[in-house]
Amino acid sequence: WEVIAITFTNKAARELQERLTRAVGEQDAGAIWAHTFHTACLRILRRDIGRLGYDSNFTIYDTDDQKRVLTDIIRRLELDEKVFDQKQVANIISRAKDSLQTPVQYAAQVGNDFFKGKVAEVYTLYEKELRVANALDFDDIIMKTVKLLRENEDVLEYYQNKFRYVLVDE
Repeated sequence: WEVIAITFTNKAARELQERLTRAVGEQDAGAIWAHTFHTACLRILRRDIGRLGYDSNFTIYDTDDQKRVLTDIIRRLELDEKVFDQKQVANIISRAKDSLQTPVQYAAQVGNDFFKGKVAEVYTLYEKELRVANALDFDDIIMKTVKLLRENEDVLEYYQNKFRYVLVDE
């Protein structure tokens, strides 16, 4: 129960869990967090996401949900869907989230670039839609976990004390 083992793929996480079960038995293996980054972050968020203003029963939007919301926002803003392709906009937002940039931070760095400025508007509205729906997208899983741990020292301390051994695959 003092071990967390993190890997990148579900396949690797399953293999890790199987090896642990063979090595220490099913009951002890079940107490070890052997997960992908996203699954481990989800466990943390389900416990403490209330600190960020979400309910613990939040929904995770898949790519179809994201596509629907972004397409609606692009249309509401009356942007040319050929120029502001939903997939391209989703990729830009994803990269911003991977860099831990909020909509405000993303908007602050776009300068006078018209395209990026409009993407910043879409990103801002997209985040508002997610919040109203008590939903996260796949990129939020890590981003919100980092935010939670950075802004809540007691939560960070809980996990620092919980895990004595941290193993990261590759």
